[in-house]
Formats: sequence, C-alpha cells, structure tokens
Amino acid sequence: MTADDTATLFSPRALYQQVAEKLREQIFNRELEPGSWIDEQKLAVDYGISRTPLREALKVLAVEGLVTMKVRRGAYVTEMSVADVNQVYHLLGLLESDAAAQVARKASDAQLAELQALHDRLESQTGQRDAFFRTNEQFHMALLAAAGNRWTIQIVDDLRKMMKLNRHHSLFKQGRIEESLAEHREVVAALQRRDAPGAAALMQRHFSNGLAAATGN
Repeated sequence: MTADDTATLFSPRALYQQVAEKLREQIFNRELEPGSWIDEQKLAVDYGISRTPLREALKVLAVEGLVTMKVRRGAYVTEMSVADVNQVYHLLGLLESDAAAQVARKASDAQLAELQALHDRLESQTGQRDAFFRTNEQFHMALLAAAGNRWTIQIVDDLRKMMKLNRHHSLFKQGRIEESLAEHREVVAALQRRDAPGAAALMQRHFSNGLAAATGN
C-alpha cells in the first residue's frame, strides 16, 4: 500500500460519504421527490464527480431505506406507503415511550435541564417551521441520549430519516405544531416529576396523534 493509498484510506471523510450527505439533504428538502427517478448522469455532472462515488453513495442511502434500487431501471427516491407510515410510527412510539420512562427514572438533573431548554426553544419557534422541525428532532434525540441505549438511538435515527420521506409529514397538518408542542409540554412535566409510567403513556399518545395527523385518520 502506497502513502497515497493510506492517505485515502484514512481520510476524514470519503467522497462517497459527502455525496451521500448531499443526496440526503436534497431528498429531505424535496429537491428529489419521493418516487422520483434519480438521474445519475445529471447528478454526477452537477456535483462535478464521476459516477463511481455517486453509485457508492446511492448504496448507502439504499441501506438506510431512503433510496430504492430497481433492476435495469436505476435508483428511485423511496416512496412511503400508508402501511410504511403506520409501521414507522408504531416502532417510534414503542421505542421512544420506553426511552421516556427510562429518562424519568434515571436521568440526571443536567439532562432534564437540557430537555427543558430544548422544549423552551420549541416554545419560541412555533412561527418558524424549519427551525421548529430541527429543534423537535434535537429534543427527541436528546431524550434518547439521556435514556442511554445506543441501539435505540441507531434504530430511531434510521426511522426518523424515513419519516421525512412521508409526503404528509404530521407536522405539516394545520394546527399540528401547536398540538405537538402541548404534548411535549406534558411529557416534559412528567419527566420533571420523575413519573415514568406517565411519561411513557404521554409519549405513546404523542406518536399516536402524530400518526393520525400524518395519515389523515
């Protein structure tokens, strides 16, 4: 192995990882719509790269579920069915309600203070949809971090990527941001009381309501 090979092998970030991140951003921003064909040749030209790192990036996104590879047809942005949405919300409800119970039982005062601070930021961002979405995700991931199960964090991170593919994301529904904020308020209060069963039940209800908003049921 040459010095150049070693430098490439241990580079901070391979090119295909950077390409994968750019593709994720385009998918989440709806620049690449769910169900749409991914024009590899055009993207390679747009990015100024060869198709090799692009194809490696698409493989990464296929493993994450964001991209679907079809034989002799190429890559497509994954389109979620109603069944997919139901299953994702079901799993998130189970995992995050369990995490909420764990946090109520064992989180440090500092961890609870961090969650409170993130909630307070949410309270101030109801008129800033993009900022609200970002802080909302930060709140949920901070809750999981406080629960301390790295496997749950990994699974939820993947599931949340899939949630962003849903054309009818629950927070897009008129009035859902205010409802979601009220539900967060109740969860945080239960965590502060160290009420594990209450926190779990409230988090489960939060995801049930989110599913109803996302599916129109």
